[in-house]
Amino acid sequence: MQGLFASIDWTRPWLAPLLPAAKPLLAAGQHWRDELNRLAAAAALRNHRQLSLQFVAQADLPANMAYETYISQTGCVPTRDNLHDFFNALVWLSYPRMKQTLNALQALEIERAIAQGNARSVRGKLRDGATLFDENAALIISANAGLVEDLRAHRWQEALLAQRAAFGLSIEVLLFGHALMEKLVSPYKAITAHAWVLQVPEAYFGMTPEQGRAWLDQSAAQYMANGVSTSDFTPLPVLGVPGWWPDQRTEFYADVAVFRPQRKK
Repeated sequence: MQGLFASIDWTRPWLAPLLPAAKPLLAAGQHWRDELNRLAAAAALRNHRQLSLQFVAQADLPANMAYETYISQTGCVPTRDNLHDFFNALVWLSYPRMKQTLNALQALEIERAIAQGNARSVRGKLRDGATLFDENAALIISANAGLVEDLRAHRWQEALLAQRAAFGLSIEVLLFGHALMEKLVSPYKAITAHAWVLQVPEAYFGMTPEQGRAWLDQSAAQYMANGVSTSDFTPLPVLGVPGWWPDQRTEFYADVAVFRPQRKK
């Protein structure tokens, strides 16, 4: 594939969950945004105001309007012909309720700030948390509370090496942040996600990928509706996820410049 998609290696394991949504866009080539709107219409995608979702040119965004506000008020997502916005579109197709919820949180917080006379540039924990989620989140989907505790405590070798067989059986990591996906087109060891944990029943791991994605999208969106904060995240060097990089042996996880010990409180 030439052009925009040429740099993406779809054999990377972190991209596998996105491939069903990506395939028709890849097949459309330079007309991928037309295909994107066809898929959005076919799936009846809506924003939080129940306006039909459309992906429009960046030039359609008014100069005096925030990106999140524009999506909220019109249902239109400004979309450039670049990898950043391509991955953003894939997330909308794959996790529409979560994206809808994030947009609602952002837009309503902007409206609240304006109503109180604050400048649009004023941010807070909610907007910062929503932005981090949207741009750089990885989802830790877990029925294994002990392994999650090891990750939160930065016990990297215990979680990612000693318990690597648990991945795919009682825990998995899925990418959500589109900026994180873009960085991983050219992967390097230090790439670190803001990981957000969702505890799930063991039955989740018996679902088909399609069932699991739909269940996850609905369940996570319900949790997120109460708000997100920067304190909700835990760091995760994503190439440490078992099976996501070669030679993941003791020496790999012993690199404290990447797999940093937890700060003492």
